[in-house]
Amino acid sequence: MARARTCYLSRADVPARDALQKAVDGLKLKLVLDDGYVPFETSGYLPCTLDGEDAGFTIRFRDVEADLSKAPALAAALGGRDVAVDIKWSGDIREEVSAMGVCAALTGSFGALVHDAGKDALADSAQLLAKAKAGLEEA
Repeated sequence: MARARTCYLSRADVPARDALQKAVDGLKLKLVLDDGYVPFETSGYLPCTLDGEDAGFTIRFRDVEADLSKAPALAAALGGRDVAVDIKWSGDIREEVSAMGVCAALTGSFGALVHDAGKDALADSAQLLAKAKAGLEEA
């Protein structure tokens, strides 16, 4: 199973930490992002706290690639989104819940497209939140 998703947003819609945390709080996941999160500057492991325990995932910001011929579903839906946020996690279920929670928040509150490159499939906020909540039951 791929342990990565890419979120596509318009540069103007990439949220600051406070706005992203507020969107995450609305999902009721008990997930807190590290205070060090800064859009476009944070790169690498982003620590989080999930229900009082350490969690997190790797995050990187980049420009959207010009050639999307290998991702026709993404290319058809991309619109003017010009920023890609790569999110990866390890096999730790808390990391996956954290990643899915942030992806759900970006989709639901900031208009992101969340893409699974391995399947060329897009997921909506409800699907991502359901995956995060299912992971909480395992954790």
